Amino acid sequence: MTKHNGAKCLFLFLLISGMCISGCDDKNNKPSGNEPPSVVVHVVKTAPFAVTTELPGRTSAFRIAEVRPQVGGIILKRNFGEGSDITAGSSLYQIDPATYQATYDSAKATLARAQAAAEIARLTVKRYQPLVGTQYVSKQEYDQSVASAKQADADVLSAQAAVESARINLAYTKVTSPISGRIGKSAVTEGALVTDGQSTALATVQQLDPIYVDLTQSSNDFLQLKQAIEQGSLTKEGSSGVNIIMDNGQTYAHTGRLEFTDVTVDESTGSVTLRAVFPNPDHQLLPGMFVRARVDEGTQPDAILVPQQGVTRTPRGDALVMVVDQQNKVETRAVVASEAVGDRWLVKQGLKPGDKVIISGLQHIKAGATVNPVTDDTAEKSQQGAREHG
Repeated sequence: MTKHNGAKCLFLFLLISGMCISGCDDKNNKPSGNEPPSVVVHVVKTAPFAVTTELPGRTSAFRIAEVRPQVGGIILKRNFGEGSDITAGSSLYQIDPATYQATYDSAKATLARAQAAAEIARLTVKRYQPLVGTQYVSKQEYDQSVASAKQADADVLSAQAAVESARINLAYTKVTSPISGRIGKSAVTEGALVTDGQSTALATVQQLDPIYVDLTQSSNDFLQLKQAIEQGSLTKEGSSGVNIIMDNGQTYAHTGRLEFTDVTVDESTGSVTLRAVFPNPDHQLLPGMFVRARVDEGTQPDAILVPQQGVTRTPRGDALVMVVDQQNKVETRAVVASEAVGDRWLVKQGLKPGDKVIISGLQHIKAGATVNPVTDDTAEKSQQGAREHG
């Protein structure tokens, strides 16, 4: 054998040896064709869940008072700043009191005169009484004196009522606020003539703390909620809590409570009105604001929450999940999952406790396939251990 042929034989030997070794490694690393693929599953459990619904609403003042004059006259002075906060009983306007003061003084004088006349009448009766039946006082004269005394007493009562009426009208010249709150724009200025019971309000006062939020809910949703409570699938204790979501996405600092639900359905919208009341110490909420409110409808004692990655949608929007049965075979199941709760779906129909919902590895399987299910808590522990030893 020549030197050239020897080198050629050595090269072929090394090449064949390498191929054999490589083939053995590939065979050892390649999984068996009969081994089912592993998938991560979430084992369905039930737990109490607070059911909420988000409703549109609009704020309104807790109390509204339209200030009107109760006597007529010229406005001498306005005693408030427009847009300021006032307390109940604060003086808002001063109507010219001159004529009402004169009427009051005249009524007091009339009362004094009536009281004097009544005193004379009582003394006359007292004087006549022992002389009745004598030649000095007849029975008729005595009866007339008694009647005159009673008439005088009635005149006193009438005069007292006139004094009280005049005093009230005089007090009405000072127009005060009936409630505490924020007063708006004044409709009149100094020098304006106002009349008793006029249709135009002088100003409007609105109480802002607390404040109402009027919410609207479809009558269908309202009936479903009522039915769920009656059937026991939803439990409710006390009044419902309400939270407001502001325009910037933040939750309003104070929690309100549901005060009442309207007893009629709006024919034009098919909705019912719910009224909530909120503390509003900083006057952050103003009447007429549009808000979104999250209402606590009750507690679902056996709710099922499934990770969102385990739920897929058909082109029609129907929700589907892949479930592993007792024989580790995959089946497709339709569910009702219409409400997202964080990173999970609230499943109302289609699943029961103990079901294994596939949440990872969906792209490698199909219905009827056999799989090796690994629970999500086991998979998480394995990943955590790998990170700790990595």
